[in-house]
Amino acid sequence: MFCVRHNTQGKLDKYKCDKYKCSSYFLTVPKTKKHICDAFMRLREKKPVEKISVTELCSLAGINKSTFYAHYRDIYDLSDKIETQIVMEIVSSIENPQNIFDNPNKFTKDLFYAYTAKEKIISVVFSGSRAAMLPQKTEYILKKMVFRFRPEYENDVEKNVLFSLKIYGGFYAFQVNKKFDVDEVISVISDFSGQLFA
Repeated sequence: MFCVRHNTQGKLDKYKCDKYKCSSYFLTVPKTKKHICDAFMRLREKKPVEKISVTELCSLAGINKSTFYAHYRDIYDLSDKIETQIVMEIVSSIENPQNIFDNPNKFTKDLFYAYTAKEKIISVVFSGSRAAMLPQKTEYILKKMVFRFRPEYENDVEKNVLFSLKIYGGFYAFQVNKKFDVDEVISVISDFSGQLFA
C-alpha cells in the first residue's frame, strides 16, 4: 500500500508531503481511512481539532458522512486513533525496550530522540488542546510495557508516581527548554531519569 500523500490521483494530489515525515499509520490502513486521515492532517495544519467538522473533512476526503461514521465515532475519535498510533510508533522505534530497566538513561535518550524524529507530525497532531495527550499516551503505553515485564510494579505506588513524574516532568522540561541545544537538553533529562527503577 502507498501513502495517500504520495498519490498522484484524485483530490489529494495537490498536497505536498515533504513537510512531514510520513507516519506508517498512513501505510497500514485501508485506502478510505488513508483519505480520511490525510484530509484530517490537512485540516489540522490550519485549525484546532475543535474547529474541524465531519462535513468539511468528508468534503476534502471525497467521501460521504456515512463512510466516515463507519470508521470513527466523531472527529475526536479519529484524532485519538491517530495520536495513539503516533505514540505507538515512537515507543516501538526504541531498539531495546528492556533498557527501561537495564539502562534508563539510554532508554530516555532513545525516547526523546524518537520524539524529535517525529517532531513535524507531532507539532500538528498534538497542537492546541491535544498537546497534553502526547505525554499522557506515552505514559499509558510505557506503563503497559513496564507492567508486562515487571507486573509487581503495577500496584507499587512509589514506582507509579515516580514513573509519572519522570514522563510528565521530562516532557515538560523538553518542551520549555527548546532554546537550548536539543542534545544537551536530552542528556540532562536522561541523567535525571537514571534513578527511575533503581
